[in-house]
Amino acid sequence: MNAAKPPRGIVYTTGVGRVCPECGRPIASCQCAAMRAQAAAASTPGAPAGDHPVRLRRDRQDRRGKTVTVLEGLPLTAERLADLASELKRKCGAGGSVVGATIEIQGDHVARLEEELVRRGYRVKRVGA
Repeated sequence: MNAAKPPRGIVYTTGVGRVCPECGRPIASCQCAAMRAQAAAASTPGAPAGDHPVRLRRDRQDRRGKTVTVLEGLPLTAERLADLASELKRKCGAGGSVVGATIEIQGDHVARLEEELVRRGYRVKRVGA
């Protein structure tokens, strides 16, 4: 058996990382055109990437009763995150800021932001009540 190619029907392995479902090879050495195209699209700057959804929640904790909508888990660089925050603030007609790797927008805009992020191709998950 070839060490670089796990046998078909393997369910889980820690030896090779992610495996192509078509050829059974590690993603890095996959020969399938579809997998290479998908990997290239995922590595494109600014493209929604990863298996993790963007977490969207409403927060009032430590804000003197003011509601803030928080977006976490965006797979973007700091510069692209700031650009996206600016566009989303404009879309909501509200202020806000980028704090670390999260975007905070003043007010309760969960529904509007969820719709906009889905339109841009992100997977969105509402968190909290």
